[in-house]
Amino acid sequence: MLSKRRHEGYLLIDHSNSPGIPGRTGKLESATYTCSHCPRVVILNPNRSRPRGYCPGCNHYICDHCEAIRAQTGCKTFKQIMDDVCERALKGA
Repeated sequence: MLSKRRHEGYLLIDHSNSPGIPGRTGKLESATYTCSHCPRVVILNPNRSRPRGYCPGCNHYICDHCEAIRAQTGCKTFKQIMDDVCERALKGA
């Protein structure tokens, strides 16, 4: 079985050489993922207490916004949405 973590990315923001910006010194390192239902990149907060949105239809974690929509309408990936838009444009609808 494949791990859902295989979809993770990595973010590094380095403020160690910033010229005296209060509260902005040091580094931020975090895992990320791209929502499969929209092009959003989500920075994973390790202190999050509520469950992350997950779509069993496409077997991916999704952002909170798309999780609310998926709960009502079901799985529709970003690729499927773009394919539908292109198909309608070609038909002239």
